[in-house]
Amino acid sequence: MKILKFALLGVGRIGKIHAANISLNPKCSIECVYDIDSSAANKITGLYGGTVALSPEEAISNPNVDIVYICTSTPTHTEYILAAAKAGKAIFCEKPIDLDINRVNKCKKELEKYNVPIHIGFNRRFDPSHLSANERKNKGEIGKLEQIIITSRDPSGPTSAYLKVSGGMFRDMTIHDFDLACFILQNDPIVEIYATGDRLFSAEAKEANDIDTAMIIMKSESGVLCHINNSRHASYGYDQRVELFGNKGMLISDNQTPTSVTSYSGESTSSKDHILNFFIERYETAYKNQLENFVNCIINKKPTTVNFEDGRKALIIANAAYESLENKKSVKINYS
Repeated sequence: MKILKFALLGVGRIGKIHAANISLNPKCSIECVYDIDSSAANKITGLYGGTVALSPEEAISNPNVDIVYICTSTPTHTEYILAAAKAGKAIFCEKPIDLDINRVNKCKKELEKYNVPIHIGFNRRFDPSHLSANERKNKGEIGKLEQIIITSRDPSGPTSAYLKVSGGMFRDMTIHDFDLACFILQNDPIVEIYATGDRLFSAEAKEANDIDTAMIIMKSESGVLCHINNSRHASYGYDQRVELFGNKGMLISDNQTPTSVTSYSGESTSSKDHILNFFIERYETAYKNQLENFVNCIINKKPTTVNFEDGRKALIIANAAYESLENKKSVKINYS
């Protein structure tokens, strides 16, 4: 079996997760690592092997590398995508592709010159519970899909410094929910959106001129309604739920807890463990499944499951959400 060799660009919080998962997968190995902080890159190679590249160009052009994993800051994504494409490497890029749709469109046009697989890192598609609910919906268990309800609430908000460069809540946080809705709807595109939001608690969001709370209603071409609700704080943990409602029933992908034990006592009834506290724990398996799926696509020469256009569409929906928020009215979505 061929072992796929990776160039890992960026080993911040998300890059560290990917590095650990690559090292655990028997089909993969880390060939080289680049980070603007060379000490961080050295730590990763010390843990998982590989060499430290002195530049992203050195990592991408390494002749032993099969796959370039892009986990650097968002403004670098399109540059590294195109460099990897020119080098003929398969590409994994964390979301979003970019915050500027014009840069994304320019990158898309340039990519047409190169026949390389690219996967965008929307890991929630690979969560076992979300995936199972969607597969059971596809098998007709709930009949005709009529509503999608997505709840996504972080346990606490990021710093104002992060918020100022994140592109805003819809492009940074809600973009995962936009992609998940598109995944569930499949070939039934979202055509209309109404978004509202406010700053209800976060001084950091106020400083960054961002929102910390949002509710969004979307409509698909066939008429399926989707409701997304977001908050930057949930005192009880990382709240992640998906509800699929159809004319014959309902499916719910619920929050995860460390165990499935339920206790009954004089103090409480039907008491459970606290839900998992952050995305690292909640989507641990999803990250591993995503890597396995991507690697199998490369090995078997099949199209990637989450492609460049999926990332582009999610950003278009996020931009439309901001247009709706600012103008206080529903917006028709144009994907061209």
